[in-house]
Amino acid sequence: MKLEGASAIVTGGAGGLGAATVRHLVGMGLQVAVFDRDGDRAAELAKELGDAAIGVGGDVLDDDDVTAAIDAARSLGPLTVLVNLAGGATGAGRLVARDGTPHDKAVFVDTLSMNAVGTFNVSRLAAIAMSANEPDDDAQRGVIVNTGSLAGLEGKAGQVAYGAAKAAILGMTLPMARDLAPLGIRVCGIAPGTIGTPLMVGAAAHLKHDPSEGVLSPKRMGHPEEYALLVEAIVRNPYLNGENIRLDGGLRFTAK
Repeated sequence: MKLEGASAIVTGGAGGLGAATVRHLVGMGLQVAVFDRDGDRAAELAKELGDAAIGVGGDVLDDDDVTAAIDAARSLGPLTVLVNLAGGATGAGRLVARDGTPHDKAVFVDTLSMNAVGTFNVSRLAAIAMSANEPDDDAQRGVIVNTGSLAGLEGKAGQVAYGAAKAAILGMTLPMARDLAPLGIRVCGIAPGTIGTPLMVGAAAHLKHDPSEGVLSPKRMGHPEEYALLVEAIVRNPYLNGENIRLDGGLRFTAK
């Protein structure tokens, strides 16, 4: 797939994984729209990267904001790559707490919305833009990379909301790839384990356990750049499609 002169959107692009991915995609020759709720941070990162990036503030659940991000990307070049990284947790908790309190329903709904619904929303609108691209020799017009989590495969106790949201994202991979195959758009998902983003590194100092415990090799948290490297592999390899790929150093979550 031709990347020179093409554009990409990275949702959550001002965050730890997002910023690393934006920088990596620019290094690959793509022009990148940094789409993030924090418009100031998105603009700051874009300014750092010069003409190769543009910052767009907005919400992945707002159709007008998503359309603005798509238009910004297309102003830089044909929209060819979408990396969905927007999301996160709005609160942890067991289905029934130890004091007998049931899980907050609003937290569950909000977590699903900001992760799964947001990923769905940006993908459906970006795919329309990608479908207008000229196909390459493999009839490819674009690539979508969605971001789940190891929690979506084997969530711990207290991760029922986050685990369900990330499982929903991973569950979209194959049907989305099948839906978009006639348009020449590939779809893959990444399920990261414990990645050492600035937020995670800061939180690790207050945790009772080492967040890299259980990683087989290398015995450390992953680097955000390693996520970006996997995005590159998916983008460059035309035979990767409909797959969810773990990125966890061999880590398997225990129940707690």
